Amino acid sequence: MAILLPIQFYSLAAGVGKSFYENLSGGANASVTVNNFGPAPVSLVITRVNAPVVTYVIPANSSLSITASLVLVFALLANQGGDASGTIEVALA
Repeated sequence: MAILLPIQFYSLAAGVGKSFYENLSGGANASVTVNNFGPAPVSLVITRVNAPVVTYVIPANSSLSITASLVLVFALLANQGGDASGTIEVALA
């Protein structure tokens, strides 16, 4: 059974990052959708159990959906090119 967490709105200044999902007790299988409505790219940073940190850059006016296993943290980082804003939604399996 999947659990859909509430949609979260973000507004990050250039160079600022924020965690939007954390499960530090062993990780969980999860999916995330990030919509970037801002004028600059935003980076989705995924930390998983016993795996390297992975970063995906989401261009302005674009979106990304991804599924990963044993997720510890989903975080967003506004690139130095400017402010980022949009939505992020997490679903747990």
